[in-house]
Amino acid sequence: MRREPIEERLVRAIRERGSASAGADQDTGGAGRADEPVGDLVPAAVLVPLVLRPRTPTVLLTQRTDHLYDHAGQISFPGGRLEPGDATPEAAALREAEEEVGLLPHRIELIGRLDSYVIARTGFHVVPAVGLVRPPLELRPDPFEVAEVFEVPLSFVMDRDNHERHMRRFDGVERWFHVLHYQQHYIWGATAAMLVNLADVLSEP
Repeated sequence: MRREPIEERLVRAIRERGSASAGADQDTGGAGRADEPVGDLVPAAVLVPLVLRPRTPTVLLTQRTDHLYDHAGQISFPGGRLEPGDATPEAAALREAEEEVGLLPHRIELIGRLDSYVIARTGFHVVPAVGLVRPPLELRPDPFEVAEVFEVPLSFVMDRDNHERHMRRFDGVERWFHVLHYQQHYIWGATAAMLVNLADVLSEP
């Protein structure tokens, strides 16, 4: 089956980019791009699901429940730490997506990675794996972990006017971080930085 033009562009942009490049970024969680795990950081992975809606692709996100120990109440991608049975970060991302929102692995076409991130405040080294998802979606959110599942149009993520930079002081140190406001959702920290990274990758000539 021939791909639609938007699919071709997404696949080409992510795959041709190759492995993630190192950079430098900071958010209020102490997040910075990194190629390899550092020190005692916990390896983790997230799935960046691009849902191939007919009018425009969307990015699927979750809002975590308020009682969770790590990143409670925050907007995030489905994901978590690597478990002993996970052969790769991609395997962990697929497993976590199924556990958290019921997104079945066979419905996901993995096409590459974005830049990895170190979240120093919680001690995670996160690999974002990008996957194409074809509707219809039959999601089953885990009520213990997921308060809400929602989708953001990719066109919104690509619009630079929606990329804000905010600053807060943590322990006396100024921290600058990305923020995207979508409807009632306040997307910030590592998730917002990954969305900006996605926009950067898809904007590359």
